[in-house]
Amino acid sequence: MKELVINNNNKILLIILDGLGGLPLDGKTELEKARTPNLDELTGKSELGLIIPVDYGITPGSGPGHFALFGYNPLEIEIGRGVLEALGLGLKLDKNTLAIRGNFATYKDGVIVSRRAGRISTEENKRLCEKLKREIKSIKGCEIEFHSGVGHRFVILIKGENLSAEIKETDPQKDGLPPYLPEPILEEGKKTSEILKILLEKSTEVLKDEKEANYFLLRGYSKVPKIENFSEKYQLKSLAIAAYPMYKGIASLIGMDVPKSPVNNWEEEIKELKENYDNYDFFYLHFKEIDIAGEDGDFERKVSLIEKFDSLLPEILKLNFSVIAITSDHSTPALLKSHSWHPVPFLLYSSFSRNNEKVKFCEKSCQKGSLGIFKATKVLPLLLAYSLRLKKFGA
Repeated sequence: MKELVINNNNKILLIILDGLGGLPLDGKTELEKARTPNLDELTGKSELGLIIPVDYGITPGSGPGHFALFGYNPLEIEIGRGVLEALGLGLKLDKNTLAIRGNFATYKDGVIVSRRAGRISTEENKRLCEKLKREIKSIKGCEIEFHSGVGHRFVILIKGENLSAEIKETDPQKDGLPPYLPEPILEEGKKTSEILKILLEKSTEVLKDEKEANYFLLRGYSKVPKIENFSEKYQLKSLAIAAYPMYKGIASLIGMDVPKSPVNNWEEEIKELKENYDNYDFFYLHFKEIDIAGEDGDFERKVSLIEKFDSLLPEILKLNFSVIAITSDHSTPALLKSHSWHPVPFLLYSSFSRNNEKVKFCEKSCQKGSLGIFKATKVLPLLLAYSLRLKKFGA
């Protein structure tokens, strides 16, 4: 693939509507129920399909789902959310730093009542991290840092020698279940496991008087891996625009630029897109809230957010992109309140698309689309081809 890539002035936009795919409630999915005149109009100038984020039957995390869309084999990249969140917050990591994603949670009578502490605010998150910082600075000779993220999410950095990511995550993945202990998976994780058990004991004491966030869950233990640079791989000067740290972290890890000024809502993201249009070849634009509505099981809010995106789409279309793809890193049906294995709707607009009859943009129309069902790792080659950035293969 790398040998086929050529440079030109055609610009590519990849829009990720996180958690877009759904399941029917009263006969219609969230996309089918949503009023989306602008997306529907765009289908007549686009090609449609469904993508498999990782593999058939596999429910993807956000990391694997994104790596696949960026053209990397997600089965060959093992990286926890800790590093992605840390990089997204602009933290510096070295080989002796273990990054962990923390979820503030509500703990009562031996079980996790809320895995997200009732979705506490970012301001509350900052207060809690400051409280933990004051009381917990080191354990067993290793430095401990707490860094607040968005909502219930935060990052723990443990700095020291011989730390391992081979530890069991403590998140039970469902409310009403007890948290797991951070037990070592391999012998090399024994030291780190001991540190984490002490950390949980100390932090539970620090947070004991908190009403909502009186506990936290540990996920995504990881160190920085080596991954091929996206811009070099595809000869694309690339910009990632996202509000949430994890997605900025994914982009930073593969060498995309990330705006220095934070963006806090969809309108600010689109403003950033407009301001940087002349400076880049490839843009990754991420909208998170649709996924949150799905995870909360709020079907109507997910419908409303899809409609909100549709209302903002004309502003994006005013920019002269040669190729626009609209899809997701995974499905998050409100009926399941979680990520799922279901194929994800995919729309590809280009001046070189074969014109289709205008249809409702939804799972059913994408299933009948000319692109068929294909692996997400094929998205980047398609974007390059439709922007005339791939030369002929063979004689």
